[in-house]
Amino acid sequence: MARWAIGDVQGCCEELEQLLARIRYSSDRDRLWFVGDLVNRGPCSLQALRRVRALGDNAVCVLGNHDLHLLAVALAGARLRRSDTLSDILVARDRDALLEWLLALPLAHFEPEHGDLLLHAGVLPQWSVAQTLELASEVQRALQDDAPALLSDMYGDQPDRWQPALAAAERRRLTINVLTRLRFCTADGRVDLKQKGKPDSAPRPWLPWFRVPGRASREQRIVFGHWSALGLLREPGILALDTGCVWGGALTAVNLDDPAAPPVSVPSLQPRSIEA
Repeated sequence: MARWAIGDVQGCCEELEQLLARIRYSSDRDRLWFVGDLVNRGPCSLQALRRVRALGDNAVCVLGNHDLHLLAVALAGARLRRSDTLSDILVARDRDALLEWLLALPLAHFEPEHGDLLLHAGVLPQWSVAQTLELASEVQRALQDDAPALLSDMYGDQPDRWQPALAAAERRRLTINVLTRLRFCTADGRVDLKQKGKPDSAPRPWLPWFRVPGRASREQRIVFGHWSALGLLREPGILALDTGCVWGGALTAVNLDDPAAPPVSVPSLQPRSIEA
């Protein structure tokens, strides 16, 4: 069995099909790890969502910020943005089944036997893997207990600093922002959700979250996407996989169980553009 991690699909379903063919995916042999953001901005969000859901137990998926935005539009009255490509899902005959499947996905997935933590964006320096999973589980429970309430309250960039004594609603909002939107933070757990550039583009004291010295989660490998300006990054404890397919880059898969195996990429069929 091989475990393949796949970057942000974002509605690029044709590229996903080509990538599965390139890695010779077999349902009786392989598992696929998706870093979140299955939908939005690309041309085939509905088809991508259906395709990954149809993989069944062969797919391990976590929620990304665009997946949560879809749920908020569908279930909590959030507004569609001009750049969204979610309308087909909202009127699909299987809309309810697709949304129910999304609602059941976690924000983080950990396999202790391999030491791999899967999430969409990042973790704060103070969070161990155990604490990350605990916070992610709190959000998942709230999402399943009262999805409209959680989704209505998740938008916003405050609080912007981790404190153990945060009120429940603030703690959940910060958890969602960190796990699905984080790129840069400070050593004391303050987040900046606006900066999107290269890892060395931020002024001090901002650092890429995975470069903060003494990060509590550094002993495990974290598999993530979200950061198209970062691209593919493989270094000890880190596997970044957003190679910007929806922006004209590529969709990339990496064999998690073979460190010597080269990454497999399929060029984007989308027009090259700058991330908005």
